[in-house]
Amino acid sequence: MSERTEADMSTPPDGLPTYRVLTGPDDEAFCRRVSEMLALGYELHQGPAATFNGERVILAQALVWPTGRLPSGK
Repeated sequence: MSERTEADMSTPPDGLPTYRVLTGPDDEAFCRRVSEMLALGYELHQGPAATFNGERVILAQALVWPTGRLPSGK
């Protein structure tokens, strides 16, 4: 794997979107998927959402690619 330059870091690698929502059961595999996105450079967008489907807890976690811009109004 080649090193990415600072200019390359303005967009996610491998054509991935700048905004992602991962969903799945609250298990080790889900945690690993979120951790992999964080390792690539994504940031968490607020906290996870959770629901119960009658059998298990299902999570959703939004992630964003950092743009270096401040949110509007700040």
